[in-house]
Amino acid sequence: MLANTILLYLFFSSSKVSRDILYECVTEVLKGAKKNHRRFHETVELQIGLKNYDPQKDKRFSGTVKLKYIPRPKMQVCVLGDQQHCDEAKANDIPYMDAEALKKLNKNKKLVKKLAKKYDAFLASESLIKQIPRLLGPGLNKAGKFPGLLGHGESMVGKIDEVKATIKFQMKKVLCLSVAVGHVKMSTDELAQNIHLSVNFLVSLLKKHWQNVRSLHIKSSMGAAQRLY
Repeated sequence: MLANTILLYLFFSSSKVSRDILYECVTEVLKGAKKNHRRFHETVELQIGLKNYDPQKDKRFSGTVKLKYIPRPKMQVCVLGDQQHCDEAKANDIPYMDAEALKKLNKNKKLVKKLAKKYDAFLASESLIKQIPRLLGPGLNKAGKFPGLLGHGESMVGKIDEVKATIKFQMKKVLCLSVAVGHVKMSTDELAQNIHLSVNFLVSLLKKHWQNVRSLHIKSSMGAAQRLY
């Protein structure tokens, strides 16, 4: 608890988003979701507007950060594994494919695209990860879902939770982007901490830091946007 308080203090002492505004916005998002109950867990997104950037000329930033709480618990991760990892995945009811299953896709672009669409992320055994381009072609890479490495000395469930907790900021051709930073079943503190980590990390990626931030909003999937900055 003390560590969380210190983290929040450090963030707000260097941030242009006040603690009061953050908590007010988070409260409104959660209150709106509770009032208009949906049949699915709404995701909460951080929406960013940038300024003083030329996407055509300036270097496009990209970076990943692990949040304290998993923003998308239902995120689907598939293991592309050797025999040991496939057995472990099966025992833990985790989707998996072995080398033979991947060979059956026969580098078919439509089938690889379908696979990439079916899962949010992939992990692969060391012995298999080097074979992915040969077995599947560039499909997973093009979809931005090239597998992360899964070692035998680490917990598969723990690694998947780590993947689920990690978000990516990537500037493309436009001056706006959005990332999932939580969901409406989180507590106010959990969501606030995820948002403060996300904003802090985003600002650290920008060449002129806060001078490049035009606006920051948070909103649930079906809710109204709340302006942070």
